[in-house]
Amino acid sequence: MALKPRILIVEDESGIADTLQYVLSTDGFAPVWASTAEDAIAQFSAELPALAVLDVGLPDLNGFELFRRLQALPGGNQVPMLFLTARSDEIDRVVGLELGADDYIAKPFSPRELVARVRTILRRSARPVATAAPAVTAPANTPAIWALDEERRQIRFYGKLLELSRYEYGVLRLLVQKPGRVFTRDELLLQVWGGDNDSFDRTVDAHIKTLRAKLKLVAPGHDPIRTLRGSGYALSEELPGTL
Repeated sequence: MALKPRILIVEDESGIADTLQYVLSTDGFAPVWASTAEDAIAQFSAELPALAVLDVGLPDLNGFELFRRLQALPGGNQVPMLFLTARSDEIDRVVGLELGADDYIAKPFSPRELVARVRTILRRSARPVATAAPAVTAPANTPAIWALDEERRQIRFYGKLLELSRYEYGVLRLLVQKPGRVFTRDELLLQVWGGDNDSFDRTVDAHIKTLRAKLKLVAPGHDPIRTLRGSGYALSEELPGTL
């Protein structure tokens, strides 16, 4: 018998946690509950969940900071995460998306809607990469800049291994494979997020922003991702081969 997907619920309100555990368990999942960030980190470290639901307003740590700490744990950046919050301000949603979260749902919410979103996230995160490629590749015209390792899902920039979330990797992978090729936001949403979810253009923009920040840490003087207003994004073909 296949193991049920383990869902980590990080929520300090026991009533909400009980409801989520009930609907998830009746829908074929194995939910576990942590009422604090400290407990969540311990449970996450002991066994990686299939997905984590994080309340933003925790008593001991902001949910956004907890997200960063979980992402930094071994294997953490491959675990899908969904933010749960009482606040519905757009700024909170954008912050979550910029961090690399998979989805965002505001209280009050329908437990069945949350379960549906969990299923959608797990379905698209399990989808295999569409095209096969050599284990380690680098575009011929920029050999000293990029190295793509598809088996390990890693990308190096000027020899430096980038710490990327799953979707950051997916976006950059497409750009690196075809330098100069313009990808529209719709194309990126379809090829990276799967096209069967509620993601929107701002999601792509948020991930491009975090990618640029990470690339700038390696090469402060270079901005390899070009923005073409009204069109989309492309990887520059004009970067120098050495820093």
